[in-house]
Amino acid sequence: MVGGLNIDRARTAWWLVGLSLGVAVLFVVYSFIGTFVFGIFLYYATRPVYKRLRRRVRPASLAAATALFALALPVLLLMAYTGAIALQEFNNIANRTDLDVLQTTIQPYIDVSSLARSPEELLANPDPALVSEFGKAALEYVGLIGNAILHLFVMIAIAFYLLRDDHRLSRFFRRQFGDEGGVVEAYLRAVDRDFNSIFFGNILNALLTGTIGAASYNLINMFAPTQVVVPYPTLLGLLTGAASLIPIVGMKLVYFPVSAYLGAETAMADPAFLWFPALFFGVSLVVVDTIPDLVLRPYVSGRNLHVGLVMLAYIFGPLLFGWYGIFLGPMILVLVVHFVRIVLPELVAGEDIRPWAVDPTYLFEPETPETRTTETPGVETAETDAVDEGVGVSHQ
Repeated sequence: MVGGLNIDRARTAWWLVGLSLGVAVLFVVYSFIGTFVFGIFLYYATRPVYKRLRRRVRPASLAAATALFALALPVLLLMAYTGAIALQEFNNIANRTDLDVLQTTIQPYIDVSSLARSPEELLANPDPALVSEFGKAALEYVGLIGNAILHLFVMIAIAFYLLRDDHRLSRFFRRQFGDEGGVVEAYLRAVDRDFNSIFFGNILNALLTGTIGAASYNLINMFAPTQVVVPYPTLLGLLTGAASLIPIVGMKLVYFPVSAYLGAETAMADPAFLWFPALFFGVSLVVVDTIPDLVLRPYVSGRNLHVGLVMLAYIFGPLLFGWYGIFLGPMILVLVVHFVRIVLPELVAGEDIRPWAVDPTYLFEPETPETRTTETPGVETAETDAVDEGVGVSHQ
């Protein structure tokens, strides 16, 4: 009893300790928010592959490592190289136009991107002086490169442990925060489903499409006539990937105008080479636009978020948070939308939170032979847990 109030000093002290620890954790996450968000993206991007590997590869650690190092790491390195070349092409554009403010902001990244030399340059001129110049340039940015490698390691570590232990994490949350109405499980299911749709469906599709576009346009330029070439092919390819996030029209906003530009340039230079704009348009339509859409469309379909809200999240996310905003913006959107849809109506009405009061069609996906084996998102069967943990299965 303190000042007439019934205050348990021990509980108050523990609450203060818990609050301090929570603030410390939030500070760490805030300081490395981009790393944590990208690690979550890697988890969702590789989880479908991991689930298939898990049926054939044991233990779970080996399946998770295989999924990350066989799929995620090569794709990340390829996208990093493509981004470095695109930065150099942007620098060339900035030198010819008035983009001083933007160029000053990204100048450090442009300097580092100079380490990425085109493979044909290194193969065509294996001069020791060129190798020495490359080595000296790398030493100048060893600190920045080391920091990038450290962040990459943390991203992969986050994705690895989420892949391997997501079922245990889900079980912990259900035990600690679960309620009789099942609202926590319903909310987590809805969030997990849309995270998978956004990260594996939309963003991974945009990143892969941008990389495919950059490779395709550079390959087209190898057969281009001397009179006309695809301008800044790597940067243009990445722009097509970014434009694929826009509903309906998508990357057509990029390659349609470029095709018209190439057609006009070719017609004025030499109409005999009009096959080249047609080739560019055909490759853009089939290889860059149609094929990635057909391959990843099954994973994108079935999402419940309004396309306009998703598009705004992709736009405002990077503007507010920086490069990682393209991942963090949609994450915040998903968390808010499902809170408003599942929890808020009952909170406002002052009633018990009952997730089944919402149409279950929007909360749970239809059961299939694949989904029937899981209890909650990312949760494996109890038998699988028993194999991993080396214990018998107990049923309550």
